[in-house]
Amino acid sequence: MGSNHANALDQLTIRGFKSIRDISNLQLANLNIIVGANGAGKSNFISFFAMLRSLIDDNLLDYVMKNGGAGDFLYNGRKVTSEIYFELMFGKRGYSVTLTPTAHDYFYLSSEARYYESGTTGWWILPPRPDGRSEMVAEVKEHKRDRDNSKPVFDAISSWTAYHVHDTSINAGIRNAEIVQDNARLRRDASNIAPFLLKLKKNYSAEYKDIVETVRLIAPFFDDFLLEPEFSANKEKVNLSWRQKGSDYPMQPYHLSDGTLRFIALTTALMQPHPPSTLIIDEPELGLHPAAIDLLAELIQSASMRTQVIIVTQSPALLDKFSIEDILIAKRKDGATIFERLDEEEFSEWLNDYSIGELWRKNVISGGPVYE
Repeated sequence: MGSNHANALDQLTIRGFKSIRDISNLQLANLNIIVGANGAGKSNFISFFAMLRSLIDDNLLDYVMKNGGAGDFLYNGRKVTSEIYFELMFGKRGYSVTLTPTAHDYFYLSSEARYYESGTTGWWILPPRPDGRSEMVAEVKEHKRDRDNSKPVFDAISSWTAYHVHDTSINAGIRNAEIVQDNARLRRDASNIAPFLLKLKKNYSAEYKDIVETVRLIAPFFDDFLLEPEFSANKEKVNLSWRQKGSDYPMQPYHLSDGTLRFIALTTALMQPHPPSTLIIDEPELGLHPAAIDLLAELIQSASMRTQVIIVTQSPALLDKFSIEDILIAKRKDGATIFERLDEEEFSEWLNDYSIGELWRKNVISGGPVYE
């Protein structure tokens, strides 16, 4: 097991993080479909990727304080857990870090190491100043980014994106205009989807055409996006306006249903020309028609041929579209989150009569609540 994509995360160890007491050497593949009961720890697993990216992007302090402070990240709190440890392997390269809470409810990097084929190097970083920021963090980051062996790892982590396209309300960013310059990467909530698609239309015409044609498969009335920038308050902005087949009337984002809008965002994320090294999507099935879920599964499979994909789902219909070895079960054991990858041999007789989704619904594949 393990991904064959360059700079993909092959193996992962997490200790002391939220509901995860100790997950050691978890193997990740090109395609990882995570299922589990509510409260099993799936969301905490996703937040690991967000936290590591914030660390590499020098935003750890802001991320921690916006999410409740250091105590809220420690497994069962400070009285039980004194530090968080992460270890990541990307083929023959790797990275590990220990985060220790401060009296001010921040974290500082108490240890950090890089792994190469020829050995390991590491160093210690002094605690931060009273305001929670450390000059050492920036200095060390620049040092490690200069190293040929380290740069691919830190670039990969910096690209991680966990898409969470659930808010499609009238005030959601995805339904409103955004400045055209906000197009470097598709944001996790797809709030900049219009400028991002505009960039694809100008610079990646083949990929843009594929996205449009895919949207038409689940929205036959859809013809094309208009994406015409307009000036507003001295800023050039663009929204997700579009054209209906057989009409030249410019339709607006509020004319799109929630499900159609989510499918457009998911299609763009999965078909973008330069995807993140690891692309995570949380419950992509929400609000989608069964036909759209079928097509979504095809897009996920196709994306996993180009990059590493992690999907968190509660949908038996979506599960039915994948192989059993693609699936990781998140569940709680002795009050902590654990992950288990399924083995097809264990379910071979069941699969003669039932689909994967049916086995999960029946709790043969243990995805239901566990009473401790």
